[in-house]
Amino acid sequence: MSKISTFTLSRHSRLFSVPEDGNEKYLFVKSGDTPYQEEPYRAESYALAFIKEGGVKLTAGLLSWDVDAPAIITLAPSVIRYFSKRSDRLKMDVIFFKESFLLERHADPFFLGSFEFFEDIGRCVLPLNPTNATKFARIYDLAQQARSASQSHQDLIVRSYIFALLYELEAYYRQYTAEKPPPSRGYPLFDQFRKLLRENYMREHKLDFYSSRLHVTSKSLSAAVKKHTGKSAGKWIDDTIILEAKVLLQNKTLTVSQIAGMLNFSDQSVFGKFFRAGAGMSPVEYRKKFD
Repeated sequence: MSKISTFTLSRHSRLFSVPEDGNEKYLFVKSGDTPYQEEPYRAESYALAFIKEGGVKLTAGLLSWDVDAPAIITLAPSVIRYFSKRSDRLKMDVIFFKESFLLERHADPFFLGSFEFFEDIGRCVLPLNPTNATKFARIYDLAQQARSASQSHQDLIVRSYIFALLYELEAYYRQYTAEKPPPSRGYPLFDQFRKLLRENYMREHKLDFYSSRLHVTSKSLSAAVKKHTGKSAGKWIDDTIILEAKVLLQNKTLTVSQIAGMLNFSDQSVFGKFFRAGAGMSPVEYRKKFD
């Protein structure tokens, strides 16, 4: 997995036209003209995006949301995501930060993993009520001011605001999910399948593997997943692999043959046929989009 390409903070800085200042720990993006990255990618940093006005279409993993203001989007580095235009008046503040920066003086290396809104991709969008929107707007503004002011202990102050934002988000998340339980809560089999898929899709492509691990028949698993999502379990597996392949193909240091091996295909030809069936073009044709 070490060769999987990610968006660096520097690349995000260029994408959002934020002047680079040599800071490789965190990045603040203030509302303005927001570009749309419509090809899937991962990032090296965590992201907390505050949708203040308008809306955006988010795809994270294989799930999609039409996000309307006010709302906060929480994304962990491992999440494959892309954004599509939905409103001409989008205003979005974003804080990107590296785990190493936030936990520099923190004793618990698993701290960020304790936040369910980072761990459960299905809950990475949190609609806000007006009261909480005002509260989060203040925290974002304070963090931005601390970042832009040249002062001693600047990193400590910025880090403190990010911690405050995370704890406020956690409190609001617990309240929100208690009032509006996740749609999948009544479908534990789908949750278990999705977790198993996330952990094994790079190696295991067969439905039988997942059904045997979940102690159900392949037919039962596929029917249950399709009833809940409208898409069979086999399609979930294929789409997950295609999404990963698209991210890997953007890394020009990897050959198509190497990518086929990373995704556990027997050879490049088999991978090529699989990718064309799912993406409508060959791996080479997809890669040419980024020339």
